[in-house]
Amino acid sequence: MSVGLNMKDHQYFMRHCLKLAKDALANGNPPVGAAIVKDGEIIGQGIEAGKSEGDITCHAEIEAVRDAVTKLNRKDLSDCSLYTTHEPCIMCSYVIRHHAIREVIIGSRVKAIGGMSSTYPILIAKDIGIWSAPPLIVENICSQECRTLTEQYEQNR
Repeated sequence: MSVGLNMKDHQYFMRHCLKLAKDALANGNPPVGAAIVKDGEIIGQGIEAGKSEGDITCHAEIEAVRDAVTKLNRKDLSDCSLYTTHEPCIMCSYVIRHHAIREVIIGSRVKAIGGMSSTYPILIAKDIGIWSAPPLIVENICSQECRTLTEQYEQNR
C-alpha cells in the first residue's frame, strides 16, 4: 500500500486536508488542502489561495512544500508524504518531483491539467533524467468528500 501508514492513517491526514480545503473555499478559492507528513506528523500544510492572493503559485501543494522546507530547513523531502484533496496539477507536480517527495496521497482526480491524468503526466513520468523515481501514488482517500467540495465550488462560480 504505502510507506509505513495504513488506510486509517491516510483518512486521518486527508480529513485534515479537507478542513484546510473548506478554509480555501470560504475564501473564494478552489477547495484544495494539502499537508506534508514526516514520521506520522504534519510538518507542512497549505490551502489553495491563488484567487484570494492574486498569485497563481499559491496552490495548496506548493504552500505545503514551502511550509515544510522552511520548518525542516532543507529542500530534500524524500522522507515525506504529501496528502492533497485533489490530484496535483502540472505545476504542483513539478514541485513535488523537484523536492523528491516519496509518496502522494490523493483524494480525487481533476478534470484538466492533472499531473498524472493529463496529457502531461509529470507526477508519474519515468523518463525525466534529472529526477529520481516517481512518488508512490495512493488514490481515492475520502474521495466523495473531496468531490463534494469541488461541486460546491463549481456551483458558486
